[in-house]
Amino acid sequence: MALPLDDAHAPERVSLGELGPGDCGIITAIAPDAAGSVKLVQRLLELGFVRGEAVRVIAEARPGGDPFVVRIGETVLAMRRAEAQPVCIEPDPAHPQR
Repeated sequence: MALPLDDAHAPERVSLGELGPGDCGIITAIAPDAAGSVKLVQRLLELGFVRGEAVRVIAEARPGGDPFVVRIGETVLAMRRAEAQPVCIEPDPAHPQR
């Protein structure tokens, strides 16, 4: 169910779960680890986490930064960082990561 990454066109990629407030980028894939849940991948896809969509981290809880708030397209939602780990992002160079 994971979408393939084209490494030639994605010089740097990070997990959505690694981003902080104000960070943004373009989704390049949903790539769960070996223990990744097919149900989680399906849920992320249903929520709009699809290749090519822009995503921005709006806010995070303190202390610890979990959960955090993201905007994907016109949708704003809160999620746990562990749930965001499979979402691979190509960072927006105009908005450097922390």
